[in-house]
Amino acid sequence: MIQPRLAALDPVVADAKRFDHFLHWMDQHGWTLLQHLGMVLLVCVLFLWAVKLTARIIRRAVDDGNAETTSDAERRAETLGSVLMNAAWVLVVIFFLLMTMEELGINIAPLLAGAGIAGLAIGFGGQALVKDVITGFFMLMENQYGVGDIISVDDTHTGEVERMTLRITVLRDGEGRAHFIPNGTITRVVVLSKSYAKALVDIGVSYDADVDQAMAELRTLGEQLAKDWPGKVMEPTEVLGIQALADSSVTIRTLTKTFPGKQWEVGRELRRRVFNAFKEKGIEIPFPQMVVHQKER
Repeated sequence: MIQPRLAALDPVVADAKRFDHFLHWMDQHGWTLLQHLGMVLLVCVLFLWAVKLTARIIRRAVDDGNAETTSDAERRAETLGSVLMNAAWVLVVIFFLLMTMEELGINIAPLLAGAGIAGLAIGFGGQALVKDVITGFFMLMENQYGVGDIISVDDTHTGEVERMTLRITVLRDGEGRAHFIPNGTITRVVVLSKSYAKALVDIGVSYDADVDQAMAELRTLGEQLAKDWPGKVMEPTEVLGIQALADSSVTIRTLTKTFPGKQWEVGRELRRRVFNAFKEKGIEIPFPQMVVHQKER
């Protein structure tokens, strides 16, 4: 009976010895290791906090207090903040991993040397990645566009810049779709919201209509629109004159200077007002017509 009891106690004794070895290791090395890793983690947290605080200070420094419009300085500050935070996270992760390996007794010198060689290999093999990063750096430094800008990329992607890093630009189009575009593939960018924008609206009237009356009515509507929407319209609508003599209409071109990104909304509102006003004034907005001549034999 004694032998089975001793056999049953063997696992308990073994576990107790393992626990004693663990406590001994903690006394000799463990607590020191945890303290060092804690200090590394604290440094990483403080570094991230400092970068985040810097980005917040930059945003506040350029904030003009107008929540309805976003200035170029505000867009650039938002972009800088985003890029700084992304770069800070990459640096913090690499630093924490290297310091953890060093604290565990792993010699990181060969690893760093190997990383240099691997970096050269990646540089040759990943030229597209290097091109993306370099292009993104110059885009940021030259302030070509920033977060919040509405841009058209190579006439294939149009939308609002939602996020920008050194590698990619994320656009959100009018249908809510997100476009992730590598910076190295961008060859031509048209910024649609730089300082101001213009709503181009062409209005067609029939050949029987009084064109001068229609143009005067458009100017009146433009002035009223500027008074009603001071936060969106910068100047009253400019009536440029007759743009084209189409098959069934006379096209009158108008331009309305708006705040950045407001040109489409202002254009839709102007068309609505023109439709109601022309209907009330009896100015005909034509539709395509066809005249058929029948020849008698």
